[in-house]
Formats: sequence, structure tokens, C-alpha cells
Amino acid sequence: MKFHIVIPAHNEANLIGLTLESLVNQTALPSKVVVVNDNSTDNTEEIVNQFSEKYPWISIVNNTSEATHLPGSKVILAFNKGLEALDTDYDFIVKADADLIFPKNYFEAITKHFQSNPRIGMVGGFAYIEKNGEWILENLTDKDHIRGAFKAYRKACFEQISGLKPAMGWDTVDELLCKFYGWQVKTDESLHVKHLKPTGANYNKTSRYKQGEAFYSLGYGFVITTIASLKLALRKGKPFLFIDYIKGFWRAKKAKKPFLVTKEQAQFIREYRWKKMKKKLFK
Repeated sequence: MKFHIVIPAHNEANLIGLTLESLVNQTALPSKVVVVNDNSTDNTEEIVNQFSEKYPWISIVNNTSEATHLPGSKVILAFNKGLEALDTDYDFIVKADADLIFPKNYFEAITKHFQSNPRIGMVGGFAYIEKNGEWILENLTDKDHIRGAFKAYRKACFEQISGLKPAMGWDTVDELLCKFYGWQVKTDESLHVKHLKPTGANYNKTSRYKQGEAFYSLGYGFVITTIASLKLALRKGKPFLFIDYIKGFWRAKKAKKPFLVTKEQAQFIREYRWKKMKKKLFK
């Protein structure tokens, strides 16, 4: 299977080399890799160019955007910029962060999953972070969810969900829409991806309400948002984030911000969330 990889990168000079090195050493190589140099002020471009000189299938696209790192919108706008530089001759497309080290067999295994079942729309491994000299499972991991840092989409699925939405919650709505259209999401816990920077490390204080706004835009409704907010805040080890998430939800509701999904999709999402919660309660 042919696959392309798009890597948004903003000031990743310290890590992008490690990511690209792990890609060129894969047992199954991508057809093309595009790094989107998103308004970097460090040596990101120079490092990527060193790789592209040696590996013609690696290229760089320079993008000018706002310096502020707002979760969701900035990274996906950069991703979409990279998509514009690619052809559509691929079987699956990958969105990857610039701070990852993939195991050598990662994309060989991803390919095998896609080949095993034509209804698998998305595949990904598990994220591991370094703590006290050991690589441990990132605490935001969910066996039913692929981390936004590394997502592989079958072409037909990617097109049916209309690509990725430049908003907070993009890496949840993509999977929910995948399920809405009857595709399966596959996670492989044997694939350990080293995530070199903690999720949200660059988020500023103005971003703290964005998660609540995202829950609103997904059509969760207040009750599901309350449960999801509490769960996420506790998982992050910061209980007071719960208040910010709820404030974000009510701000979005008051402002009548547009949903990321249709009414029919929102209804499906609520029913799906309730079904999952009931399953966990009564298993």
C-alpha cells in the first residue's frame, strides 16, 4: 500500500531530526513525506532540507501563520497546507507530529491492519512518554482512541469525513464521524510511539476554555460534557481544569458557536457516548 505523511512543525529543530530518522529507517517506507515548516524561527527548515537532499521523497513546505499556538486550528491548517502539496495517489494518509520516534515496523504493521479488513478506516499505535528515565504509557491513552499525534486514515474514509477540521476537537470528531459512516477504528497496543513532548506543552492560558468549547461543538450536550470534562481533568491530574472546561462549554453555547457536525451526526455522537458510558458502568 502507498502512503503519504504530513508533518506540521513549528520550532521543532531539537526533535524533527529524530522523527525523520525514525521514518527513513522504517521497514515499510512512505511514498512521500511533507514537512510543513509553520512559521518557525529556529533551524527546522535547515534540518529538514538536510534530509530531503538525501531522501528525495521528503520535502518541505514553508507556511506563514500566527505564532500563537492554539490547540486544533493551527496544526490542522498547517496539515492542510501540506496536503495541497501532495498528489492523491495513496492508499492511506498519515498526520504525524514532529516530536515522535516511531518503532521500525510501525508502518509495516499499520499497512497490515488496513489490508486485513477493508472497513478499517483509521489505525494507530500507543503513545509513550519518558518519565524518570523510563518510557511509560501516556496517561491520556484510551484503547478506543488514536492520539492526534499520529493518525493514519484510509483514503476512502478520509474523504468521506471531509478531511480534518481546523478546530479543537478535530482528533475526536474524526473518529466519531468515522464510526458514523460505518468505518472501524483500530488501535495496536504493541506499537509504542515515543512522544517526546507532553501533549499541550505549548498551549497558553487563553486555550484553557477551548476543550469545553470543543465538547459543545461536537454536540455532546451539557450532561455528557460534564462527565467528559471531569474524566479528562482527573486524567490530566488537574481537577480544577473541570471548571474551565464547563465555562468553555457555556461560553460557546451563549455565543451560539457553530457545531463541527450536523444535527444527525450530533445525535449519533450523543447516543454513541451514552452507549460507551453505560458499557463501562455495567461491564
